[in-house]
Amino acid sequence: MDGWRVEGYAEVRELGAGAQGRVVLARHERSGTPVAIKYLNASASEEERERLRHEARMLGQAESPHIARLFRLVEGPDGAAIIMEAVDGVSLKELLARHGALGPEASLSVLKGSLLGLAAAHALGVVHRDYKPANVVVPADGRSRLVDFGIAAPAGQEAGGAGTPYYMAPEQWDRHTATPATDVYAATCVFVECVSGRRPFTGNRAELVRAHRTGEVPVETVPEPLRDLVARGMAKDPADRPASAAVFVDDLERTAREAYGPDWESRGVRALAASAVALAALFPLAAWVVPGGASAAGSAAAQGAAHAAGQTAAQSAAGHAAAKAGGASVIKAFFGSAGGIATAAAGTAVVVGAGAIAVQQFGKDDPAPRPTATRAVAAVASVRACPVTGFDGSTTTPAPGPAQVRLPEQVKLPKDAVAYRTGQGYLIGPASAPCEGSTGANAGVNSIGGPGKLQITQDWQGSVGNIAAQVCNYFPNSPEAAKARRDFPSCTSQERGRQDVPTGDPSLRLALAADANGQQLARPYVAVTLAVMGSNGVPSPVGCLAPLARADVCTAALTYWFVQGAKGTKITKADLDRVAARIAAYVKTTVH
Repeated sequence: MDGWRVEGYAEVRELGAGAQGRVVLARHERSGTPVAIKYLNASASEEERERLRHEARMLGQAESPHIARLFRLVEGPDGAAIIMEAVDGVSLKELLARHGALGPEASLSVLKGSLLGLAAAHALGVVHRDYKPANVVVPADGRSRLVDFGIAAPAGQEAGGAGTPYYMAPEQWDRHTATPATDVYAATCVFVECVSGRRPFTGNRAELVRAHRTGEVPVETVPEPLRDLVARGMAKDPADRPASAAVFVDDLERTAREAYGPDWESRGVRALAASAVALAALFPLAAWVVPGGASAAGSAAAQGAAHAAGQTAAQSAAGHAAAKAGGASVIKAFFGSAGGIATAAAGTAVVVGAGAIAVQQFGKDDPAPRPTATRAVAAVASVRACPVTGFDGSTTTPAPGPAQVRLPEQVKLPKDAVAYRTGQGYLIGPASAPCEGSTGANAGVNSIGGPGKLQITQDWQGSVGNIAAQVCNYFPNSPEAAKARRDFPSCTSQERGRQDVPTGDPSLRLALAADANGQQLARPYVAVTLAVMGSNGVPSPVGCLAPLARADVCTAALTYWFVQGAKGTKITKADLDRVAARIAAYVKTTVH
């Protein structure tokens, strides 16, 4: 294996090595693009190869600026490798070793970026299992990235006891089922280390086992406003932790705003950026091109420090910096921004917009990666109209409408699915399912599918009493529910697993619930309801009951319903993406 190289790439230097293989910094010979190549040893077992394939599949599907992008998976008789984006920055492990405690706001920023990366994996049904400081890179823009999913496992499967002892959840010390809550525990452990400068637990393996399983959560090592966040994230029982990284992000943002004000994140990112560029000489690309690069790295560090202190936001949009030293020209590209920056040949940089990058994924015959500015292409769904039965028994055929509808980029159209047009909006459902609507004097329902099968339902209420019942059910903590309970004392919430989800705009509220409406399917199946409520105080719920194998239909249907409800609000694309990830993660928690 030591003699094998992926053709078309010139190795620059080794970034790390272990029992299973090594990671190198390399340059694509045709375009000059720097990449990271993760090689497996030639002696790797088929199980290790399959683990590499799994990592490649996950990276290839993930759409997050907080995860290093995949370019290619290469396999052959001489070995296997994955070619990834080279994230130019310093590892969180190195940052902690050099600086110690990072402070609350910077630590919250690290945790948020990491959780968003984990949330993207959780939305794909993947659990990281080995979140630790060495797997987090902090670029010069201060926005952390996850760079290694080497032992990730599918959620819901037995995952064994792999991991790093300092950050392993109580259930991870035995053969356990992989769940997103395990990653939440590890991320919280790292957060404690960032805030305090010390790991939550230390000692030998036996001492760590006892501490993680039965020891008190060390909340006293963090500031008082953050202690509840740590207590929930490191709860011994996975059921007592936030169910996924997306859920934990909501908790984090609420806690951070209350404790440190609305601009906590900008201050935290600036502090991280300044700490990272102070170590710019350690960046993988610091001495990228010619002799003299090492001295140029110092110049880049000084320039980057000033840049981070005053222009972090601008750098996130176009973080390319060049420095000259000793007559040598050196490229310093600041990776990891929300815009997705990738370095090309010396003297140039490519800014990839909309979270998209034009690369070929999988297959040894694929062209070499050539990062280019691209636009995300939204899916187009065929449209079918649902006939409606009135309260007098007559059936109305809807007026002709568009034959196709362009879906928002947050919605991934499942295979063999279409958009059904109802009187209240569009619902995603299987192409072969029956669709019908019905109306009454005070209520109505739109339904795709049927009893005992995959079914999507959308209920609307027109009477005061029925509206009050839905308000109490899905939004029991709202002012509207308080009024409803005064008018209707029997008005209570009966939804299991109900969660409020911040949308980014108080004028649109969102709740999720694990609700099967009294119906069941052959196990395993998912049952979930999403309800949105605007400033008019009228909830609009959509429920989905589906076999686990078709959970993607539920995710698409609920996400599209939310995005339709967000029209006309001030909800940003970042919030749309965050809520979409939260919906996808929640659907996976409603398995029966």
